[in-house]
Amino acid sequence: MKSRVLFAICVAVAMLATTSAFGQSADSLKKAQASFDTAQSEYLAGKFDEAAAGFQEAYAARPFPQFLYNVGASFHMKGKKTSDVAAYKKAVEFYKRYLAEEPQAQDKANVEKAVGVLEDEIKRLDAGAGAGSGSGTTTAAPSQEVQNLGDVKVRGLVVIVTEPQNATIYLDDKKKGPFATTPWSGSIDGEHKLIIEKRGYKVVESTISADPTKLVQFVSSMAQEDYLAWVEIASNIPKSDVFIDDKSIGAVGSTPWSQQIKPGKHTFWISKEGYDEYTETIDIAPGETKAVKGTIKGSPLGKIAVTGYGIEDSQIAIDGKILCERGPCLRSVPQGDHVILVTREGWKPYERRITIEAKAETQIKVTLVPKPSRSDAVVAYVVGALFGGAGVYLGLQANQLHDDLNKEIASAHPPASNDSRFLKGKIYAIAADASFAISAITLVTAVYYTLRDKGPPSTALIDAKSLTLVPQVNTNYAGLGMEVHW
Repeated sequence: MKSRVLFAICVAVAMLATTSAFGQSADSLKKAQASFDTAQSEYLAGKFDEAAAGFQEAYAARPFPQFLYNVGASFHMKGKKTSDVAAYKKAVEFYKRYLAEEPQAQDKANVEKAVGVLEDEIKRLDAGAGAGSGSGTTTAAPSQEVQNLGDVKVRGLVVIVTEPQNATIYLDDKKKGPFATTPWSGSIDGEHKLIIEKRGYKVVESTISADPTKLVQFVSSMAQEDYLAWVEIASNIPKSDVFIDDKSIGAVGSTPWSQQIKPGKHTFWISKEGYDEYTETIDIAPGETKAVKGTIKGSPLGKIAVTGYGIEDSQIAIDGKILCERGPCLRSVPQGDHVILVTREGWKPYERRITIEAKAETQIKVTLVPKPSRSDAVVAYVVGALFGGAGVYLGLQANQLHDDLNKEIASAHPPASNDSRFLKGKIYAIAADASFAISAITLVTAVYYTLRDKGPPSTALIDAKSLTLVPQVNTNYAGLGMEVHW
């Protein structure tokens, strides 16, 4: 009993400490907001010392690096307006502090350039004012390099804070993948849908509108959700598509993937082009965490791109299966040997065995040749038929005379030996045989004309380009991407 009471007291103390810390965090953000708004007004009024002090107060409340940049910008503009060496030195100091705390800043190159220009301006003003006068104002106008930097504007800031921390932030759509984790501060442009998710807590959805001149805060205390379950989906092939319960609505994201889900029975599919699909159905209880680890098998993929004149009316097939009903055609194909067939009505087909390599794109520019006319074959068939018909007719005439003469010989009145029908029958028979011979030769020629391949064949130019995986890093993503070389 005592142990239960002690445990309850410990939980209560922890909850009070967490609530207190979150309250203090919210108070510090309010103070930073008030100081930022005041400093912004002073800056717009040209009161750069007051603006610098206000931004420093905002930084003291919440140490966001952008506040340091704004302090530097305030001193930068004071130096430009008054040629104040001391102001320029302060600007350089705070610009450098900003870069030290934000080493991956997107504007790093521009800020470093500004630091270099201001340091040169300090030297120029010191030299003009004489040795030992490294502070104060002068009447010298800003150098051309300083003027080329233009007027500096202070920057707004977007701050996203949650309790508890380490919640995953998504912008606009979860399919794009995680944007950051809380707490987060930085710059974004425009209006975005904000999705914040953490295991065991209700999903927070809101809209956030970034303003380049203001401090925009989003603070959320996430409510616990014991009713929901949590699922983590992974696969042996990264970036595989993930489907949940209904494939017709499309993929919800790509592996690795995690999210809260209603308790009950769910079906998960993991698929990637060129690989077998993985399916698993599991039953998840409220508050439970389940892991789905899919192993998909397949061949590494390459790509095939088929182009060429008239390809829009051509059909492309690989290994006897239609790849594209119409061209141009760009598809992923398993590595290895394949037979490509390009067909178009009225044109000679193009067929060739090709080798597809993994992580490479094979480009095939096809030149189809029109099928030749078969008029010579048609003429040969007609001539052959005419001679064949003539042979039949002459043969029938010869047979008729032969039969008549045989009947008379068998009767009591045989024909005379010089009867003209004997010669006529022979002529008919010889002419029939000649007609059949000519017909046979002509028909064989017609078949040859039909089957022969007249003219040049269809051809193609084949070129393979490698798709190289290279490291890619930016503010929202780190991983591998594709580069093309040939």
